[in-house]
Amino acid sequence: MRFYCYMVECANGAFYTGWSNDPPVRREKTHNAGRGARYTRVNGPVRLVYVEEVADKATALKRELEIKKLRHTAKGKLIKTENNILVQILVQNSDDVDATKDEPELLD
Repeated sequence: MRFYCYMVECANGAFYTGWSNDPPVRREKTHNAGRGARYTRVNGPVRLVYVEEVADKATALKRELEIKKLRHTAKGKLIKTENNILVQILVQNSDDVDATKDEPELLD
């Protein structure tokens, strides 16, 4: 099982940090549907900005606390680091969608 720490940016510019064993892209949708944390329900919509895969649940919980203790500017810098696997996940998800297309692509 995979575990993730993630950050979403709320409409008010604040970062909400959480952990999940659910793919983080789905967590973003959950938060935006109003089924996530109370904070994101009040301050949504949210945008996924950071994802870090960790070894296990205990590590995820520890990492979540570490990130929550960071100042806003440090969280902004963390988003720009190589630990952020968000781009890899988005590319993987788009490949999965492309692989399940029913219609062939039209060539110019």
